[in-house]
Amino acid sequence: MKKKIAILGSTGSIGKSLINILKKNKNEFEILLLTSNTNYKELLNQVKFFKVKNIIINDYKTFLHVKKVLENKKINIYNKFDNIKNIFIKKKIDYTMSAVTGFNGLNPTLDIIKFTKKIAIANKESIICGWPLIQKKLKMYNTKFIPIDSEHFSVWSLINNTKNKNLEKIYITASGGPFRKYPLRQFKNITPKKALKHPNWSMGQKISIDSATMMNKVFEIIEAKKIFNLKYKQLDIIVHSKSYVHAIIKFSNGLIKILAHETDMKIPIFNSLYPNYEKNIKSKKIDFNILSNLDFQKVNLKKFPIIKLINSLPNRDSLFETIIVSANDHLVDKFLKRKIKFLDITKYLFQIVNREEFKKYKQKRPVNIEQIKSINEYVRLKINDLCV
Repeated sequence: MKKKIAILGSTGSIGKSLINILKKNKNEFEILLLTSNTNYKELLNQVKFFKVKNIIINDYKTFLHVKKVLENKKINIYNKFDNIKNIFIKKKIDYTMSAVTGFNGLNPTLDIIKFTKKIAIANKESIICGWPLIQKKLKMYNTKFIPIDSEHFSVWSLINNTKNKNLEKIYITASGGPFRKYPLRQFKNITPKKALKHPNWSMGQKISIDSATMMNKVFEIIEAKKIFNLKYKQLDIIVHSKSYVHAIIKFSNGLIKILAHETDMKIPIFNSLYPNYEKNIKSKKIDFNILSNLDFQKVNLKKFPIIKLINSLPNRDSLFETIIVSANDHLVDKFLKRKIKFLDITKYLFQIVNREEFKKYKQKRPVNIEQIKSINEYVRLKINDLCV
């Protein structure tokens, strides 16, 4: 029997990587739902190849266009994620990939948990801002969760049901981005074009800029803290420019475990789909040249002061994390549009999180998605005031 699958964000980098894996094993899977925003050409190719009967297109103009293109086809085309409940009305599907980018990914993630046996989440904002809401739904509907970020998938694989008291330290690796060796005096001249050139990974624009500032590692520390129910003192960042090792764990019994693989997101995605070595994947031979010179270094805080944000984070789940995510999102967007400079991302981000009006949110736990949306919008207005 074919495994039934849904992909939220099928035209993004994670979605396309999963699609490529499924194409090679087409007879094993049935895709019941694909979703996209504006990339309708990619979506239509996917729909045709897999004979998909349900699609959700978030952008209204694109939705109208696709509806016209497919008007003679027996395909259900929706514009809102609310329609997930109309698509899955029978028994649970086998696997869902949640890869919608930004805050838009939280709502559909929460909506689909009820209808899937397993959910792989590649959306940072969902986990950082809405983890208590996700966790509640996972327990309520007995849905298995797998993190897809290479670092968190590595930690998840290495821990293997180990109790938290046995975890002494977890090191999440960082490539250092495109500016690891860049002279600090030149940071003021960094352009979006330079910042988008990641040395190891092929990623979307937003995550590429986060890698350039190293804000992505702040997010990954927050994610790890929440996913694995840890304290911040149990987590650290180590620079590993080769991006071959993705996580290192020191256990209280003296053992140290390291997980390594080539810089290709197909590996964590494939293993989320095929756990317990059910199937093989084509991959490169072990690179012993890299293993013989792993070259771990501490983060240069003069170049990447954004890492210091971790020191201001509360140990409990709070709405303060939403403020950080939202402020960074809007600042990165302004940098990409050349409305602010590269160094302004960090400068304005610290100005926002240090405001007295936002510190109270360290004591407030997320209760519903409306809270998160409201704070996101409020922070956007404050960022616009700062960046006039």
